[in-house]
Amino acid sequence: MRILHTSDWHIGRSFHGHSTLDALTGVLDVLVEQVRENAVDLVIVAGDVFDSAAPSAACYPLLSRTLAALADAGARVVVTSGNHDSAARLGFQSALLRDDITVLTDPSAVGTPVTFADDHGPVHVYGIPYLEPAIVRHLWSGVELRSQAQTMTHALDLVRADAAARGGRSIVAAHCFAAGVESTPGVEREIRQGGLDVVPLSAFDGPDYVALGHIHGRQQLSQRVRYAGAPLHYSFGEAGKPRGSWLVELDAAGLSSVRWLDLPVPRPLVTLRGPLDDLLTDERFADHSRQWVRAEYTDPTPQPDPMRRLQARFPWCATVVHLPSASSADDGAGYARRVRAARDDAEVIDAFLAHVREGEGASAVERELIRDVLAARTVAEVRA
Repeated sequence: MRILHTSDWHIGRSFHGHSTLDALTGVLDVLVEQVRENAVDLVIVAGDVFDSAAPSAACYPLLSRTLAALADAGARVVVTSGNHDSAARLGFQSALLRDDITVLTDPSAVGTPVTFADDHGPVHVYGIPYLEPAIVRHLWSGVELRSQAQTMTHALDLVRADAAARGGRSIVAAHCFAAGVESTPGVEREIRQGGLDVVPLSAFDGPDYVALGHIHGRQQLSQRVRYAGAPLHYSFGEAGKPRGSWLVELDAAGLSSVRWLDLPVPRPLVTLRGPLDDLLTDERFADHSRQWVRAEYTDPTPQPDPMRRLQARFPWCATVVHLPSASSADDGAGYARRVRAARDDAEVIDAFLAHVREGEGASAVERELIRDVLAARTVAEVRA
């Protein structure tokens, strides 16, 4: 049996205020073609299909079209819910879906598989939706479920017991934060509290393959346990990381091989750093005009209207950050000394500007303006 493991589509997610629906549509179309070209028997979508519990109306047609296209390409499809999805919304019409598309969102059914067959016998697919301990603990009385680790371990115990009774090969699709993964800060919205909700790798012992979702970059925790990651880049921290899915093959004995299938990147991400004038004029940045750009300009002081100016050269500039190249380690004591040593108000203002500008005080033009303002204040006080 040939299985395609994908996850974290995040339909409806924006990228710095820009819709990603068109880009995601194109990437998922390629994924459908890969299913057809590789004669995939089963597609597993391991959670976070939508980006929010209440997706906009425009999100539903993309999901419906893609699931139907995957089935038309010859694959059975199994979808589970993640921590972003509303299990109720994702699963409410599961009974109305075609026979070759299954959506698993009911936590009470984690020990009951969807069973498929190939020339070597049955393959049992166990879908584990994202399990919030406080919400699901009432389903299993007498079991302590205070953390994700405890809850996922219990769910997988149910899977192991059922799989042992049925015999044959087994696959698990789950959505969690497993121990040993490398996440991208600010991308995977945390479902952890301290270290309590990290699921140990040993919890996944047993199944022939474990298809995980939640981490946006591909990860291999063992030969059998993997994250496929998201099909799009959703953060500049992910720039350069491949997008794609795992093509998994089972033979009569279980897991036979796993191969990575790359997906296209509609618009690459790049971080450019340098003085603002260099970013605006230097030819070494010319090739980035069609990419998503994060600009970090290193001028000592903030520059006027940097986003508008940068977007004139980089139309897809999404974010601008001022990161002065020379940083001051002044803890406040140096500033206090400069203020005490100031001989007049102009020097107090200059000391303040040097403090907030990482060492650069007032320019010649600014010093002239400061003198004019202070002189006008003095005249007004005399008249009063």
